Amino acid sequence: MPTKPPAIGLALSGGAARGLAHVGVLRALAEANIPISCIAGTSAGSIVGGAFAAGMSIDEIEKLGRSIRWRKVGRPTLSFRGLQSNQLLENFIRKNLPRTKFEEMLIPFAAVATDLGSGEAVVMRDTGDIAFAIRASCTIPGIYVPVEDSEGRQLVDGGVAAVIPSVAARALGADLVIAVDVNHEGATFMTSSHVVGVVLQSIMHFMRTASHPQASAADYVIRPRIGHIRWDKLRRAEEMIVAGYEVGVESVPRIKELIEAKQVEQTIS
Repeated sequence: MPTKPPAIGLALSGGAARGLAHVGVLRALAEANIPISCIAGTSAGSIVGGAFAAGMSIDEIEKLGRSIRWRKVGRPTLSFRGLQSNQLLENFIRKNLPRTKFEEMLIPFAAVATDLGSGEAVVMRDTGDIAFAIRASCTIPGIYVPVEDSEGRQLVDGGVAAVIPSVAARALGADLVIAVDVNHEGATFMTSSHVVGVVLQSIMHFMRTASHPQASAADYVIRPRIGHIRWDKLRRAEEMIVAGYEVGVESVPRIKELIEAKQVEQTIS
C-alpha cells in the first residue's frame, strides 16, 4: 500500500524588511513541486505565511510585498508605550488577503506573538481574525504600541519569544519542518568600530543564541544570505527576493532527500 507523503510545514522567521526573502524561498519550493501542508510565521514571516495560507499565488504575494512601505503600516501616536500604532497594518492585511479568518484558510496557519506580561509565545491559530493576529505578530516593541487580545493580554512581536516558529509549525501537524531564518548572517553591514555597531552586533549575537533551540526544532533550515541588508530597507525587495530564491533552489535537493527518508521511515513504522 502506498505511503501517504509526509506533511511538510514551513516556519518563517521574523526579520522586518528581510522577510521579503521568504517570497523567493516560496517560489523555489513551488517550482520544485514541494507541497506545503501547513505554515507558521513570526512577524514579517506571518505576513508572507498568512498570504500563502490564504490562497494567494507567489506572484500575488511578491506584488504585495513590493507594495509595502513603512507609512502603510504605522502612524504616530501619543501613547507612552510606543512611537506608533500599527493599526494601518491590520487594515492593509484585511484589505489585501482573500481570506481573513483562520477557519477559512486553505492550509493550516499560525501567527506567533509574545505576551508582554509573561514573555511567553502566543500562537494564534484555528479560529479568529487573521489581520489582528498578523498585526500582533508584527508589533515591534518600543516602535509600535502593544495590542490587546480578547483575553486582555498585551501582545508584541513574536520575535521576542520565538523568532523562528518551528515548534508552532510542528504543532500544526507537520511531519517535516522547514524553517527559513532571514537573520542568520546577523548585521554584516555594521562594523563594531562605533558604539552603535557594538550594541547592534551584541544584540544579533544574543538573538542567534536565543534562536538556536528554535532552529534545532526544525528538520532543515534555509538561510538566505542577506546579512548585508538592514531590516528597514523595504526598497531592496528585489535583492532580498532573489537571495531567498537562490538559497531555496540550493536547498531543494536536500529537502527532497529528507522527504524520501521520512516516507521510508513511515513505511517501516
